[in-house]
Amino acid sequence: MSLYTHMDSDHGRFKKVVRGWVRKELGKFIASGDLITSAGGKRGNTKVSIPLPSIELPRFVYGRPDEQGGEGTGVGQGKGQVGDTIPTSPSPGSSGAAGDQPAEHVLEGEITLDELATMLGEELGLPHIEAKGKPHLTHQRSRYSGISPQGVESLKHFKRTYRAALKRSLATGTYDPQRPVIIPHKEDQHYRSASAVQEPACNAVMIYMMDVSGSMGDEQKELVRLTSFWLDTWLSKHYQGLERRYIIHDAAAQVVEEEEFYRTKESGGTLISSAYRQAHSLIEQHFPPQDWNVYLAHFSDGDNWSTQDSQECLDLMENTLLPMVNLFCYGQTQSRYGSGQFLGELEKRFAGHDKVALKHIKGRSGIIDALKAFLGRGR
Repeated sequence: MSLYTHMDSDHGRFKKVVRGWVRKELGKFIASGDLITSAGGKRGNTKVSIPLPSIELPRFVYGRPDEQGGEGTGVGQGKGQVGDTIPTSPSPGSSGAAGDQPAEHVLEGEITLDELATMLGEELGLPHIEAKGKPHLTHQRSRYSGISPQGVESLKHFKRTYRAALKRSLATGTYDPQRPVIIPHKEDQHYRSASAVQEPACNAVMIYMMDVSGSMGDEQKELVRLTSFWLDTWLSKHYQGLERRYIIHDAAAQVVEEEEFYRTKESGGTLISSAYRQAHSLIEQHFPPQDWNVYLAHFSDGDNWSTQDSQECLDLMENTLLPMVNLFCYGQTQSRYGSGQFLGELEKRFAGHDKVALKHIKGRSGIIDALKAFLGRGR
């Protein structure tokens, strides 16, 4: 067995260790946000780093005789009674002062977001999404599935080229088994060629809405950030090139970039209907429902300005938004000041509706339940 075969085998075993560790600790990763940090917060990353537990082998540590009795301080030596705590030395490089010893490092492995989404689906028992859209809607892409006698050197098909040169050498009698040198001629060259293929297009957009009024604090926004990451991860598994749009609102709503969505700090009142009207305008102008799979996710602490505006929100949802979307998700964080009554209003009107998923996210431990509620419909 070659060195490369051993390396491939070891790499395969290591990847199994990484996957097994992620499956075991997935609940912790979902709640802690460690995977979001390892992804670097950059859209388009396809891999995340996983901190792995390391195995520390036991070792003997020899103490110095103390100055009074000349006795050692190791196990079974020196003064003390049964049950006394044994003093230990700090690990190299762990003291507060500068030192010259190396620190112990955490081992990390990598896993793709697609694998992560698969694990999420298996862990939560999520059904695959049944996409809607026009069956005749297609897009064109290039696929290197052909062979051509002409092309650029970067696309040379070395196996085909070598085979053609070998056949020519055998046919002309120039092949020497004692000196098997094969030099391809111009007529032996083969190159990969691209052909245009039509593939079914399944466009999808995720529109996130968040209340940024004074009652939404940093911890509430962190819950939104964690939940949104996992929603993105699952939807991206089913839709190539998932589009995302972000709307923030207090008493008025506006479309913003992703970074501003999570960093904005406002104060003032809340009119949730402003976000729903902005989402409706965004869908009409850029994402026609006949061609797009549209998902809406709204996060708030549920303290709307008035019952009149809450009633307007319910009417907007029923008559305008729900006919246009695959799914409407509403996640309510714990209100710091008010009653959080908006979730109750939604439950009265839309309990059991197949396009509406509602959940009270009670801290980080509640994110898993929210994901089950939002993604368990398979829509």
